[in-house]
Amino acid sequence: MSSRVLTSSVIGIDALLRDPEGVLKNADNGAIAVFANNAPAFYALTPERLEQLLALEANLARPGSDVMLDGQFFEEPVATPIAVPMGKFPMYADWRPDEDFQRMAALWGIALTQPVTPEELAAFTAYWQAEGKVFHHVQWQQKLARSVQMGRASNGGQPRRDLNSLSEPDSQIPPGFRG
Repeated sequence: MSSRVLTSSVIGIDALLRDPEGVLKNADNGAIAVFANNAPAFYALTPERLEQLLALEANLARPGSDVMLDGQFFEEPVATPIAVPMGKFPMYADWRPDEDFQRMAALWGIALTQPVTPEELAAFTAYWQAEGKVFHHVQWQQKLARSVQMGRASNGGQPRRDLNSLSEPDSQIPPGFRG
């Protein structure tokens, strides 16, 4: 497992235990990464370097001016996480694909030009609920992507139209016809 070391001075834990003051005096910028079992275990700091870091943190926490902006304009909408069962599970009525489903489908080689419609999702979940098979969440999403791709391919790449909707008649008379 790789990890990022945040200082140029590195030492083993045994060497630090032998001479902690001498090691810290020779450390670049007053900070040293202490390794145990070939992995960073912790950082050791001189009191001066700790004081510098705490002062930097205090400056960053303090606002740069006395003008206060209304926070409501900068709040990001919080997406509520969807509870997805761990491991394999059978399809259930409230199952939903992830928010980035279209992007993931594109990574799987299935380009969906429009999001999945509620009708497509309902047909998918109803079919697989009856089947009773169990798959992981990602596998269900892949099956949904293929199902939507196949369904739309039979309709020229578009979602199926709503059979219950009524069409509006055109009130214009084409050129060349008398009305």
